Amino acid sequence: MTPRSALNRTLLALAGLVLLGGGLLILFAGLDLYRRHDLAPPAGWPLTTPADVLLGSADRARWSSQGWWWWPAVIAALVLTALLALWWLLAQLSRHRPGSLPVGGTPPQEGVELRDRALSEAIANEAGALPGVGHAAVVITGRPARHRTRTRTRIDLTLTPEGTPGATLGALCEGPIGTARRSTGLIDMPAEVRLQVSRHGPHRVE
Repeated sequence: MTPRSALNRTLLALAGLVLLGGGLLILFAGLDLYRRHDLAPPAGWPLTTPADVLLGSADRARWSSQGWWWWPAVIAALVLTALLALWWLLAQLSRHRPGSLPVGGTPPQEGVELRDRALSEAIANEAGALPGVGHAAVVITGRPARHRTRTRTRIDLTLTPEGTPGATLGALCEGPIGTARRSTGLIDMPAEVRLQVSRHGPHRVE
């Protein structure tokens, strides 16, 4: 999981919990579930009956006495929160995968394209078959095909205990990465390789 994905999932989880808690609070009060099921809400718990409001008259008067700057500050904070949420949503909707890549070398054949996922699977299959590699995962990121110089390849390799990083990197560059660059014509396409060694249990000696 990338840091971006982890951050997105964390923000989604927090937003979901807040919305779920608020929805349950309003649902319990609106349907008068506390009285119907003889439930005792905690002391000071908001919205316990259908007639309750979030801010009573005393609360509104207390907040209004803070000064002329209070409500403009609250409105500005809410607007800023809404703008940040909109920016985050648009960032999620933006395309971070090329979609399709040209095929046929340089110059590429007109009308012949390859989906980025298909190329990722081809590189992963070829890299996973290299000596000393236990597992390979490949993700191609970047702008659509018209912005060819912004395409990047990220390769995560899990080496077996017998694998050597130097030999594996050399075979990877000469094999899967070189083949992908030649077939797409993206000779200068950068590749980021992450290596890790698979865990293995202790050997029993009898």
